[in-house]
Amino acid sequence: MKWSPEQIAGWLKRKHPDEEQYRVSHETIYRSLYVQTRGVLKKELQECLRSPRAIRRSRHATQKGLKLRKIKDAIPISERPPEVEDRAVPGHWEGDLIVGSNNSFIATLVERHSRFVMLAKVENKDTQSVIDALIKQARKLPKELYKSLTWDRGSEMTGHRKFTIATEVDVYFCDPQSPWQRGSNENTNRLLRQYFPKGIDISGFSQAKLSAVARQLNERPRKTLQYQTPAEKFEACVAAIR
Repeated sequence: MKWSPEQIAGWLKRKHPDEEQYRVSHETIYRSLYVQTRGVLKKELQECLRSPRAIRRSRHATQKGLKLRKIKDAIPISERPPEVEDRAVPGHWEGDLIVGSNNSFIATLVERHSRFVMLAKVENKDTQSVIDALIKQARKLPKELYKSLTWDRGSEMTGHRKFTIATEVDVYFCDPQSPWQRGSNENTNRLLRQYFPKGIDISGFSQAKLSAVARQLNERPRKTLQYQTPAEKFEACVAAIR
């Protein structure tokens, strides 16, 4: 019936709240599928699952890889001020890189309160290139509207201290494998794929072109803003501090 393993597990728990022998976790369902097919799903089983992955990766192997990407002096998201979470106060940003072919990258920045987007041309993924691009973008804004930045644990942010010293903006790092902790940025990156489809070389886009794309996105009404545009919302924040 194309139920996901998680839906099956949740339904069983609701149907048999006091009978554990009739319940099974979604992880056990996944494991049994992969064991039956020797670690690789048969085509008909794969089509029934949400994820297109044919191979189930080990959780321990994933965690081992994450340890290798440990960033020195990283401030965890758990230490981020509570005011960031409820989006009531402007000036808190989320960031990430969009990746194209031939090692091409764009830095994407989203302000949590207004969903205002900024795009920065990045020559390479090395930390110096990324940090220099982020510093340049930060200096375009009033300090009152750039108070913090939340990023994932990519190696491009190993130079985060340089960014903080240059801008006085604290950087907070998401927990491993937790993209939802940068939900606004993840959603914006999906919207940006309309302009920068996966698999294309994005190194040829000038900063002027990137700014034009950001402007178009910022002038688009958003349901989450009661159909205001991010530009209207952000401009109101700018006016409030003048």
